[in-house]
Parts: sequence; structure tokens; C-alpha cells
Amino acid sequence: MPAAETRRRGLTARERQVLTLLARGYSGEEVARELGVSGETVRAHVRNSVTKLRARTRLHAVVLALQRGEITP
Repeated sequence: MPAAETRRRGLTARERQVLTLLARGYSGEEVARELGVSGETVRAHVRNSVTKLRARTRLHAVVLALQRGEITP
């Protein structure tokens, strides 16, 4: 899927869930345990979120998602 097309799509429910837990202060490994997935899966969701939100970092993705109303802490 081209990057421009990926960015036009909104976050998935799982990506929102991961970012919400990160916003609450969970580490990546804590998110993985909470959701019953691997750390690599969490990293993939974060990577996808960063791309879709055009963020520079994972923290920036959380801030943008909060500002846009995609997640609530």
C-alpha cells in the first residue's frame, strides 16, 4: 500500500488501544502483556500509527492522537 494512501486512512481500533495505553504511561512491554500480544506486534502498531499520523516519534503520535480526539487518556 502506498504511503500516501496509508496516511489517509484513520487509526485502527487496535492502534488506538495501543496509543491509549501508552498515553496512560504503559511501556511497550506492559502494553503487550495487557493486550496479550508480543512486543513486536505492539511495535508494529506504533510504527503504523506514527506513519498514519505523520508523527516524528511514538510520543509525538500519542500527542497528535490526543489532540485529534482519536484517543482519550
